[in-house]
Amino acid sequence: MAKGAHDDLAPSAWVTRFGARARPGGAVLDVACGRGRHARWFNSRGHPVDAVDRDAGALAELAGLPGVTCRVADLEAGPWPYSGRRFAAVVVTNYLHRPLLPALLAALDPDGLLIYETFADGNQAYGRPSNPDFLLRRGELQDIVRGRLRVLGFEDGFVDVPRPAMVQRICAMAGPAEPDPVAGV
Repeated sequence: MAKGAHDDLAPSAWVTRFGARARPGGAVLDVACGRGRHARWFNSRGHPVDAVDRDAGALAELAGLPGVTCRVADLEAGPWPYSGRRFAAVVVTNYLHRPLLPALLAALDPDGLLIYETFADGNQAYGRPSNPDFLLRRGELQDIVRGRLRVLGFEDGFVDVPRPAMVQRICAMAGPAEPDPVAGV
């Protein structure tokens, strides 16, 4: 699990930009939430939030916050703890465990949003993470949602805030997927 920038309590501009489109009052899942910057933001907007991370100490900062349910779970070693649950938004930042991706898509309500932002190939030049297992390949998030979700926003490239890094981010909505112009579908 790549930690770092998401340990700050300021929410990501990408998450706030697209999170505002989540169905009012809909439940939100904050995956690998760290200290809960996005859980707090969604909660402040009236969303019930499930916040999950393997770091019990980080989650302790959210304990007792009305409307936020915390779960300590190692998403890489144990079973998916949200099987059968659906959310208006699933948020993931600064974390990548590829085997989890199908479960994240399955956890979306019929009009749910996947808001994902993490490090991408090329980040090796700027620091950690540098292991390819924790870096998205070019266009990987688009490939994951293609034919399944409708892309509302996508970026893949260099950012200098909160620190210099290569990132990839997507917001995609469940429901009818857009036709794939390459496949002619």
